[in-house]
Amino acid sequence: MKDNSNITQEQLEAIERYTNNTMSGEELLSFEERLQTDVEFKALVDDVQTMLLGIEAQSLKEQLDEFHEELPKTQVIEEPSSKVRSFQFRKIAVAAVLVIALGSFWFLNQNSNSSLYAKYFTPDPGLPTTMSTTKNFEFYDAMVNYKQGDYKIAIKKWEKLSVKAPDNDTLNYFLGVAHLANKNEKTAIGFLEKTTKNPEFILLNDAYFYLGLSYLKKGDIEKAKANLKQSSVESSKELLSKLED
Repeated sequence: MKDNSNITQEQLEAIERYTNNTMSGEELLSFEERLQTDVEFKALVDDVQTMLLGIEAQSLKEQLDEFHEELPKTQVIEEPSSKVRSFQFRKIAVAAVLVIALGSFWFLNQNSNSSLYAKYFTPDPGLPTTMSTTKNFEFYDAMVNYKQGDYKIAIKKWEKLSVKAPDNDTLNYFLGVAHLANKNEKTAIGFLEKTTKNPEFILLNDAYFYLGLSYLKKGDIEKAKANLKQSSVESSKELLSKLED
């Protein structure tokens, strides 16, 4: 898909008029003529129409985290007596069993949590983006990038708005979800926690759900459970049930 991050508001409004069949005759002829002769413009129109018609590009589920086992380095020691060797061997054997047992528990637990995260995480579908009917062009311009899976571009644009409106719950919510989709759960947590401080926030249940997922991705299961319990989202209840099994 072509990078449309620099599309202008005028272009978006014109494409919307064309899609909704509200263009005047003269403008329509000019628009369709350009579609026939300008390949890049046609690709741009196709991309925006996809967004306007609600056929949203869904990002692939995050792959499972890679796990790396760190093996203890072998230490070189002097040759001990036979009794000492026997005693040392028994200690090493016991220690090895403990290491293997704890390591297996950690690996299986982490693998299970990562599998649950991959199963339940899907980026929020986003808000409707009818450009010509909103005054918040910058916000919805970034929403187009977000829906197309261009999370880095969306984050960059929303962060500029966040400087002027750091307490905007909707902005913080989508910054949090975008960071989580971009595999940066630590930053996502900061934004999502801001939104949960407002009990009147319309997306509060979703915010708690994604905050729980963020902590699950981070490996903090207790905080993941605590936040999932605050959400009435059905997926949140299902995930919580699996974590408490």
